[in-house]
Amino acid sequence: MKTEQDAYLTLAALCAQAEHCQYEMLEKMRKWELSEECQARIMERLVKERYIDDERFARAFVKDKIRYNKWGRRKVEQGLWQKRIHEDIRKSVLDDVDDEEYLNVLRPLLKQKRKTIKAQNDYERNQKLMRFALGRGFTFDIIRQCIDVDEEPDEE
Repeated sequence: MKTEQDAYLTLAALCAQAEHCQYEMLEKMRKWELSEECQARIMERLVKERYIDDERFARAFVKDKIRYNKWGRRKVEQGLWQKRIHEDIRKSVLDDVDDEEYLNVLRPLLKQKRKTIKAQNDYERNQKLMRFALGRGFTFDIIRQCIDVDEEPDEE
């Protein structure tokens, strides 16, 4: 069982090393079985001292998931929802990402996937590509732009 000061110092150290959101820190405090009043005081202090900022966390989360995990908008949005990021922050952060950034991620993914797909015709190949991209969280309009633009005749 941690004391309030021990919990604060541990969480401040964690937040100094990497971005975290309020939900993650509350989960840690719940595991440590700290009282709700204690959790509220620690959270208030972490936010006041800017160790935790949900908007800053959301921006880092979005950039990380798009660039490194190759996620589309829907999957990123779901990840932010799971972290209990407020709807206004989610919308603001996701609206700041333009379609070109998603296209720059999806085009190489589809190009690589196209090489491994076994299909009897273009229609079947495009359906498989579409399912793949939808599974990664890309929206239909972004997927269509990539599939329509990247249509290449099969080389034999």
